[in-house]
Amino acid sequence: MNVKEQITEYIISQPEPKRSDMKDLHRAIQELMPSCQLWFLDGKNNENKTVSNPNIGYGFQKISYANGTTREFYQIGISANTTGISVYILTINDKTYLAKTYGEKIGKASVSGYCIKFKALKDINLDILLAAVRDGFEAHNEKDN
Repeated sequence: MNVKEQITEYIISQPEPKRSDMKDLHRAIQELMPSCQLWFLDGKNNENKTVSNPNIGYGFQKISYANGTTREFYQIGISANTTGISVYILTINDKTYLAKTYGEKIGKASVSGYCIKFKALKDINLDILLAAVRDGFEAHNEKDN
């Protein structure tokens, strides 16, 4: 099964209304960055044990670790959780930036260092969320130039 099929299956597996929200959010991010690399992580480790919620990823970056190793990973991720949806913006280094820039404007969402968590799309301003996602893509592109 390819990545697009895995993403479709993951979204379809969600109960409504989360399923529709995930589908709409997935479509909106793809419209924002139509040529970005897609990822799907099933949340399982090498021993097939569940270690996290499955994630849909967008974009590409190389993460460098202190020990000199690197890892290829996505820039933006979305995941269903027990209370709603989480959007991960992994390319912004200032861990106060999202909360300062978008926290007051986004609506009913919890905004932390790299995560925006909300119950449903109807509870937030989608344009503000997409502005934060765009910031994540642009922050990575500026880092590479």
